[in-house]
Parts: sequence; C-alpha cells; structure tokens
Amino acid sequence: MSQTPLKEDDFIHSEKFLHELMTRQLKLSISCAGAFLVLLFGLPLLNFFAPAFMAQRVGGFTLTWLILGVLFFPYVWIIARVFITRSMALEEEEVHHAAKGNKRQS
Repeated sequence: MSQTPLKEDDFIHSEKFLHELMTRQLKLSISCAGAFLVLLFGLPLLNFFAPAFMAQRVGGFTLTWLILGVLFFPYVWIIARVFITRSMALEEEEVHHAAKGNKRQS
C-alpha cells in the first residue's frame, strides 16, 4: 500500500500545521488538567488547613462531602466538555486558517 505524495500547497497535512495544532491542544490539555488538579489537591488541603470550615453543613452534607460526593463529578464533566468543545474549535480554526492561507498562495 503506497501513500500518495503530498502536494506542495497541502498545508493541512504539513508538519507546520500539525505542530501548531498540537501545541495549542497541549496548552488546552494543561489548563484542563490544572483545573482538575486544583480540586483534587485543594480538597484535602482545605480539610487539613480549615477543618472547621469544611465541617460546616450545607444541604444536609458537610462541605467536604458536598464537594466530594455531589459536586466532584459535574465539575469533571464540565472540564471534559470544555476540553472537547475547545479542542474541536481549535481544529476547525486551524483548518479555516489553513484554507485561507492556501487561497492566498494560489
């Protein structure tokens, strides 16, 4: 199975295009991972440094259990949704940018 050679003006499949897209997606991944890690490490730290605050009752739960048992999963879903929608938008933006660049070169 042989691969067809790339045209000179095929920017979408070029190394530069893929590198730019991967760099932007890496920044997005790091920011989403950071948002996740804030909660993951923030909850134990709050329990350690502010136990009285975290023991407050909210809606029948202590604040710790409200965050851990009720709010944790929606928070993760929101992070995942932001990542997916922003990642798709980055790809579409790069393709649009590449298409504009190819039209200018022609």
